[in-house]
Amino acid sequence: MRRNRNTSLDAVVTDFLLLGLAHPPNLRAFLFLVFFLIYILTQLGNLLILLTVWADPKLHARPMYILLGVLSFLDMWLSSVIVPRLILNFTPASKAIPFGGCVAQLYFFHFLGSTQCFLYTLMAYDRYLAICQPLRYPVLMNGKLCTILVSGAWVAGSIHGSIQTTLTFRLPYCGPNQIDYFICDIPAVLRLACADTTVNELVTFVDIGVVAASCFMLILLSYANIVHAILKIRTADGRKRAFSTCGSHLTVVTVYYVPCIFIYLRAGSKSPFDGAVAVFYTVVTPLLNPLIYTLRNQEVKSALKRLTAGRRDVDGEK
Repeated sequence: MRRNRNTSLDAVVTDFLLLGLAHPPNLRAFLFLVFFLIYILTQLGNLLILLTVWADPKLHARPMYILLGVLSFLDMWLSSVIVPRLILNFTPASKAIPFGGCVAQLYFFHFLGSTQCFLYTLMAYDRYLAICQPLRYPVLMNGKLCTILVSGAWVAGSIHGSIQTTLTFRLPYCGPNQIDYFICDIPAVLRLACADTTVNELVTFVDIGVVAASCFMLILLSYANIVHAILKIRTADGRKRAFSTCGSHLTVVTVYYVPCIFIYLRAGSKSPFDGAVAVFYTVVTPLLNPLIYTLRNQEVKSALKRLTAGRRDVDGEK
């Protein structure tokens, strides 16, 4: 059982102060520009993929690219929940966030983040079916089933976000109000609670840490079967294309899951590296997704060429 100290039991916290990432003061302007550029590139890159999948008939009819479009949509919103507040910490502006704003940020962060976690698992399952069960793939993974699975991921993410937010903010917060983190996240907020947080830490361990680790293991299992199937492909070109497609997905998944598991499987402890580790799955992953899926995916590149060629033809007719 753990109970946080407080010096004023009658006080009620009305806002929190996000201390942000620790950094040398002379690098403040540089870090502001870096994260601002990352945010702009993340939004533009994911918007490009989203529009490409939506506009190209060959892509938006296939489950793999439906999932990719949903992933880009999630990345745009997840980045918008996290990065603007992070950028604000590198300016002279107030670092205060209203109590309600902290509640909203924690909910949307876990809602979008857990939905993305489930989506990565669906994408691995989709690749497993496409490569290991190619003849049955159109039956096992069609547009209707894909829509149902994606809807289930959104619903599960919403339920997860609601549970975690409710459990976190049912506790009393009566001071101090300084969150030693760059966002309102469960481990950092719980350290300020004026009550026992054992139940919260247990639920966080199971609902986030274990679930994330389980999804990651399912993804690794899917790719173990995929690699086994790829090695049976007789042509070198076929093996190369399959490895390229799956390798890009596995790279992004690793960058997302490993830091996430590191943070939430030890929710009751604190490390000076937590903030830097969290940047990988909150800031870096949404940036990597459009880069990897565009640059290493021949079909997406072909679709982009068709769209730009069509645009030039329209401009030429004018």
